[in-house]
Formats: sequence, structure tokens, C-alpha cells
Amino acid sequence: MIYSTATVPVNPAGETPLTRDQVWKGLEAKARDARLFLPEGLCTGCDVTEESATHFVREATIAGADLREIIVLEPKRKITFFQATGPREGAIVNELFEDPDGALQLRFYCHLGLRDRAPGGPEEQAEQASFDSERGYKAALLSTLERTRELLADGRL
Repeated sequence: MIYSTATVPVNPAGETPLTRDQVWKGLEAKARDARLFLPEGLCTGCDVTEESATHFVREATIAGADLREIIVLEPKRKITFFQATGPREGAIVNELFEDPDGALQLRFYCHLGLRDRAPGGPEEQAEQASFDSERGYKAALLSTLERTRELLADGRL
């Protein structure tokens, strides 16, 4: 199994401050269309195919892999991406919370396995190392906040 987590401050010194509402708008926009947030060409398709009061389903092609995710929104608090099809199975979570000093934080965590691969095998170990690397999910959190600031400045969010 792959377990990874990363947390970053939403409003580090020197950055344009974001409110919880603004970050939430960015997270929800990313959940609905990852193409707005991922590096160009990494996500070549991302469409919401089903929507209900409790969740929506998106089908996407990310890094060449077709996947279907059931996405559950806990407004202004948490988004959970359940991997229904694709190379991984399990859940990825993006969560907004205040630390003990009241500063807004954005946390990623996941608990995943690779479909049709040996648990704990070399593929899972490589995936774990990638998630935990400097270019892994901590970098993804920082780029999500950066892109949210850009979209807000452009009036697109």
C-alpha cells in the first residue's frame, strides 16, 4: 500500500493571501477540470459525467492513464477522490484546516494500491518514492495554490 501525506501553509509570507472560500473555489475547480491546474499536456481530458447532491464522477486522462473518480465534496473542508478505475485504487484527499495558531493549511493524503501489481512490490515502492519526493504531492499543493492565485487575479475563479 502507498500512504503519503504533505501539508503546506496556504498563506506563506510574501504571497497574496487567500481566504478559505477562495482556496475552496480553486480546489473545486481542480476537481471538476484538472486541465486548469496540471502542467500543459499532462491531463488531456477531464469531464464530469455524473452529478448528485453528494458527489460527482469525473473521467479523465492524466499522464496517459484513463481513470474514473468518484469525488465527494465536504464544502470548504475536504475533497476526496475515490479511484474507481485506472492504475490506482484507493482514495486521495485534499483538506483545508487551521493549525493550532489559526493559520490556514492545505493537506494532501492518500492511501492507495496499484491495480494488478504486487503489494509492496517495486512498482508500489517507486510510486511511494515519487509521491514523497520534492516533485511529489507537496509540489502539487504549492502549484494548486499558485494557480488559484493566478485564476483569481485573472477573474477566472
